[in-house]
Amino acid sequence: MITFKNLKYRNFLSSGQHWTDINFQEYNTNLVIGTNGSGKSTMLDALTFALFNKPFRKINKSQLINTTNEKDTLVEVEFSVNSRDYLVRRGIKPNIFDIEVNGEALHRQADDRSNQKILEENILKVNYKSFTQIVILGSSTFVPFMQLTGSNRREVIEDLLDIRIFSTMNNLMREKMREQRDSLKTLTLRKDNIQDKMVMQKNFMAELDAQRQTGIKASNEKIKQHTSEVDNLLESNEIKTVDVSELIKKQENVTGAGKKLKKLNTLKGKLSNKVTTITKEHKFFSDNTVCPTCTQSINEEFRIDRINDAHSKAKELQSGYKELENAIQKEEEREHQFTQLSQEISTLNNDISQNNTKISGFQRQIRDLESEIQTITDQLQNRNTEHEKLAEFKTNLKDTIDELSDQREQLNHYDFAYSLLKDDGVKTKIIKKYIPVINQQVNRYLQLMDFYINFHLDEEFNETVRSPIHEDFSYASFSEGEKMRIDLALLFTWREIARIKNSVNTNLLIMDEVFDSSLDGFGTEEFLKIIKFVIKDANIFVISHKSDLHDKFDNVIKFDKVKGFSRIV
Repeated sequence: MITFKNLKYRNFLSSGQHWTDINFQEYNTNLVIGTNGSGKSTMLDALTFALFNKPFRKINKSQLINTTNEKDTLVEVEFSVNSRDYLVRRGIKPNIFDIEVNGEALHRQADDRSNQKILEENILKVNYKSFTQIVILGSSTFVPFMQLTGSNRREVIEDLLDIRIFSTMNNLMREKMREQRDSLKTLTLRKDNIQDKMVMQKNFMAELDAQRQTGIKASNEKIKQHTSEVDNLLESNEIKTVDVSELIKKQENVTGAGKKLKKLNTLKGKLSNKVTTITKEHKFFSDNTVCPTCTQSINEEFRIDRINDAHSKAKELQSGYKELENAIQKEEEREHQFTQLSQEISTLNNDISQNNTKISGFQRQIRDLESEIQTITDQLQNRNTEHEKLAEFKTNLKDTIDELSDQREQLNHYDFAYSLLKDDGVKTKIIKKYIPVINQQVNRYLQLMDFYINFHLDEEFNETVRSPIHEDFSYASFSEGEKMRIDLALLFTWREIARIKNSVNTNLLIMDEVFDSSLDGFGTEEFLKIIKFVIKDANIFVISHKSDLHDKFDNVIKFDKVKGFSRIV
């Protein structure tokens, strides 16, 4: 139960720097009177402003500041809930919003909106709309229950039945479901991504295996080819080496022909000179009988001897020269054979050298290919790494699928809870239970006010009104006085339901100009008796222009303008 204790305010609307202090608990019935503009209804605006940051009447927040002082607007309201004492302090210029619990400041949140939410949801457990339906009735700006929309009617009754929590839970559940669906989308994307990675990994491994196997096969084929070529070259070198050996042996037989040919040519030159000399001598003695130099006669016998000797020597020399030419020819043939053999040996050795170069190149290529094969073999041996990656993907996929299953199951739970928390779920069942009680109480209070109609609210909070004379009525079809009685009956019912449920039950009831309106044919005393009878342990404040009601109330609070400011006098 909310027990309001005290309200005070200053520089609020027409009130000045002086505090206006109202004790809510001192008297059971209180009459609040004053002329128009004296500030009677200001207490309503101050109370709702302090609790909900909005005035009761349609006044802009900036207009709440006293126009004379223009600052230091401050409202304080004291109340208790479940043995805890609260003080709410709210001001304008400067902006103030403080909450105290048992004399200690409540820990402030990041902003006033968050603190207001704590005040309404955790402390008061009622919003502005429901509060005004329970506590206040009769103001010209007030919207009675019957003039509210269907959704707003439901909101009020949910607060009274203390089932608003289901709506809050429903909103939370809706948010949970949204988050859950977002999470499912994320998990589904993760699952698809993992599956794609697994396919890519498998394809990569298959392609890698194919490439590795193809590489090993191709390398082995090249090694085989190069080995065969090396063998052929080695075999060719063996043959050529044998040929070189044979050629060297042949060359040994003609070795030294060059030197001998040189000597023979030298000898040939000497023989040729001797032949020339003897030929000249023979010709000289054959052609001359007298010495050309001294002109003496040459002895004929001497001349003949010299001619014959020259002829004999020439013959011998010619025979030797011929033999020498034959010898030179043979040596020339041997020299040519030596040169030819040398060329053949050189060609063979060059071929062997080229073959060795080729063999070295092939052997180097074979070593490179063997190294490649070893690398591929090592990669195949290290294939476990790729398998480990694939195994990791499989594990992640399983975990993700399991999480998806859990999340789907959780979503099903949320969906089930959401269906229960919807307006047509648990709340409707609770409302169905209380609708007959509500209708019974409303009609009871209407009869106490001598208004004999059958008022009925259905589960959608639409009214049906019947009377002995007319079959069906609507709230709008009644006079203002009859509407006021229906509004009062509903107000009393809401307070009774709140008392039973201990939801938004409160000691405070404020009726603004109820007696100044059209309670036609219904006396003040009878009405006060009803109030005292049906509303027990309450503190009732009736705001009125009428000044003849003083003796009907335990206490009278009179407002008046003093030096331009509204004050209690």
